[in-house]
Amino acid sequence: MTTAALEPHAGRRCNNALNALHATHYFSPDLERELGAVGITHPRAVNLAVRAAALGPVGAGAVTAAFYNYKHELVARHVPAVWRSAAPEQVLAARLRAVDATLRRLLGEETTRSPEMAEAARLALRAAEGCARAARPLYSAHADLPVPDEPHLALWHAATLLREHRGDGHLAVLMAAELDGLEAVVTHTATGRGMAPTWVFSTRGWTPKDWDAAVARLRERGLLDVAGELTERGVALREEIERETDRLGAAPYAHLGAEGVARLTELAAGFARTVAGAGAFPADLFGKG
Repeated sequence: MTTAALEPHAGRRCNNALNALHATHYFSPDLERELGAVGITHPRAVNLAVRAAALGPVGAGAVTAAFYNYKHELVARHVPAVWRSAAPEQVLAARLRAVDATLRRLLGEETTRSPEMAEAARLALRAAEGCARAARPLYSAHADLPVPDEPHLALWHAATLLREHRGDGHLAVLMAAELDGLEAVVTHTATGRGMAPTWVFSTRGWTPKDWDAAVARLRERGLLDVAGELTERGVALREEIERETDRLGAAPYAHLGAEGVARLTELAAGFARTVAGAGAFPADLFGKG
């Protein structure tokens, strides 16, 4: 293990690049095709199943708790019913087939088979060795899954571990900040970097009425102004949330070390630019709407 000091936000930058690779399959027609082949066709059921499957055939309560920003009523419409269509093991296998097809299509065969891909996979897996299981259910569940043999899938697997490890810690920070699931989304969207409201409504189950109620609560706390923009207090809170998330998620990047993190970020950012340029994400996914 190395103790080399990291630059400020180095772990966050690395995680952001890796997360872009992880997230490609959520918007991929390959995922719809592979999940449809095992009997799961509703878009919301697909989304819930692929991320929850590592937890096993859990009920709606466990999924709502682990995901944090989904409306429970949406989750309960599809979970645990989705496991009657396909067992979690089937879902996980279908997900990996979709990831394989998606990354090959977006990156190209030359890139997926490149030495740089293999190097990135090795670095990301080494970083993941520094993750901890305690109080991190989504990370820990995915950590029980085998590492795929092919480098592009091994990189995706490691990116998933690092994403869920950071995400589990992020939820603890949101709770400490006394932001419920929708309030967390509203404040993130207000930064200009979060999911656009229309996507929140279509994917998370919240309604415009729910959104307006969350905005009103945040105004009462002095976090949003009358125009729905973050106040100085709101900006400070979001910055503190990110700093604390960085702190709780620092271990894998400290384990990898500054040089390794810099190289992994360089490689992952290059792959992320390629997939984005190939149309991996909807143009209207992020922003204030």
